[in-house]
Amino acid sequence: MSIDVETAARVAKLARIKVEPEALPALAQEFSAILGFIEQLNEVDVEGVEPMTSVTPMRLKRRVDVVTDGNQQEKVLANAPDAREGFFAVPKVVE
Repeated sequence: MSIDVETAARVAKLARIKVEPEALPALAQEFSAILGFIEQLNEVDVEGVEPMTSVTPMRLKRRVDVVTDGNQQEKVLANAPDAREGFFAVPKVVE
Protein backbone atom coordinates (compact mmCIF):
# COMPACT_ATOMS: atom_id res chain seq x y z
CA MET A 1 0.00 0.00 0.00
CA SER A 2 1.29 3.43 -0.89
CA ILE A 3 0.60 6.59 1.08
CA ASP A 4 0.60 9.89 -0.78
CA VAL A 5 1.67 13.27 0.58
CA GLU A 6 -1.92 14.46 1.10
CA THR A 7 -2.74 11.41 3.22
CA ALA A 8 0.44 11.89 5.26
CA ALA A 9 -0.51 15.52 5.86
CA ARG A 10 -4.00 14.47 6.96
CA VAL A 11 -2.64 11.84 9.35
CA ALA A 12 -0.22 14.39 10.82
CA LYS A 13 -3.08 16.86 11.28
CA LEU A 14 -5.28 14.23 12.96
CA ALA A 15 -2.39 13.31 15.27
CA ARG A 16 -1.84 17.01 15.97
CA ILE A 17 1.78 16.76 14.82
CA LYS A 18 3.27 19.76 13.08
CA VAL A 19 5.08 18.60 9.97
CA GLU A 20 6.78 21.04 7.63
CA PRO A 21 5.68 20.73 3.97
CA GLU A 22 9.18 19.74 2.85
CA ALA A 23 9.15 16.81 5.32
CA LEU A 24 5.84 15.38 4.07
CA PRO A 25 7.31 13.22 1.25
CA ALA A 26 9.68 11.51 3.71
CA LEU A 27 6.82 10.98 6.16
CA ALA A 28 4.64 9.49 3.43
CA GLN A 29 7.48 7.14 2.50
CA GLU A 30 7.87 6.05 6.14
CA PHE A 31 4.12 5.41 6.43
CA SER A 32 4.27 3.32 3.24
CA ALA A 33 7.20 1.32 4.63
CA ILE A 34 5.33 0.66 7.88
CA LEU A 35 2.20 -0.47 6.04
CA GLY A 36 4.34 -2.66 3.78
CA PHE A 37 5.83 -4.35 6.83
CA ILE A 38 2.35 -4.93 8.26
CA GLU A 39 1.27 -6.51 4.98
CA GLN A 40 4.35 -8.73 5.14
CA LEU A 41 3.44 -9.80 8.69
CA ASN A 42 -0.10 -10.64 7.55
CA GLU A 43 1.37 -13.22 5.14
CA VAL A 44 2.85 -15.28 8.01
CA ASP A 45 0.94 -18.48 8.78
CA VAL A 46 0.06 -18.44 12.48
CA GLU A 47 -2.47 -21.27 12.40
CA GLY A 48 -2.18 -23.30 15.61
CA VAL A 49 0.20 -20.86 17.32
CA GLU A 50 -1.03 -19.87 20.76
CA PRO A 51 -0.74 -16.23 21.81
CA MET A 52 1.97 -15.58 24.38
CA THR A 53 2.85 -12.81 26.75
CA SER A 54 6.60 -13.38 26.73
CA VAL A 55 9.19 -15.14 24.61
CA THR A 56 10.47 -17.01 27.64
CA PRO A 57 8.20 -19.32 29.61
CA MET A 58 8.57 -18.02 33.15
CA ARG A 59 6.31 -17.07 36.00
CA LEU A 60 6.53 -13.72 37.69
CA LYS A 61 8.08 -13.68 41.13
CA ARG A 62 5.46 -13.20 43.78
CA ARG A 63 5.61 -11.85 47.28
CA VAL A 64 3.34 -12.29 50.21
CA ASP A 65 0.41 -9.88 50.03
CA VAL A 66 0.69 -8.26 53.45
CA VAL A 67 -0.49 -4.78 54.38
CA THR A 68 2.30 -2.73 55.97
CA ASP A 69 2.84 0.94 56.70
CA GLY A 70 6.11 0.87 54.77
CA ASN A 71 8.12 2.22 57.71
CA GLN A 72 9.34 5.08 55.51
CA GLN A 73 7.53 8.07 56.92
CA GLU A 74 10.67 10.19 57.24
CA LYS A 75 11.73 9.44 53.65
CA VAL A 76 8.28 10.21 52.29
CA LEU A 77 8.04 13.53 54.12
CA ALA A 78 11.66 14.54 53.42
CA ASN A 79 10.76 16.44 50.22
CA ALA A 80 7.46 17.85 51.46
CA PRO A 81 7.39 21.65 51.45
CA ASP A 82 5.48 21.61 54.74
CA ALA A 83 5.11 18.60 57.03
CA ARG A 84 3.71 18.71 60.55
CA GLU A 85 3.33 15.95 63.11
CA GLY A 86 4.17 13.27 60.54
CA PHE A 87 1.69 14.41 57.89
CA PHE A 88 1.67 16.59 54.78
CA ALA A 89 0.48 20.09 55.64
CA VAL A 90 -1.60 21.82 52.99
CA PRO A 91 -3.28 25.21 52.92
CA LYS A 92 -6.90 25.36 53.94
CA VAL A 93 -9.22 25.68 50.96
CA VAL A 94 -12.70 27.04 51.58
CA GLU A 95 -15.02 28.14 48.81
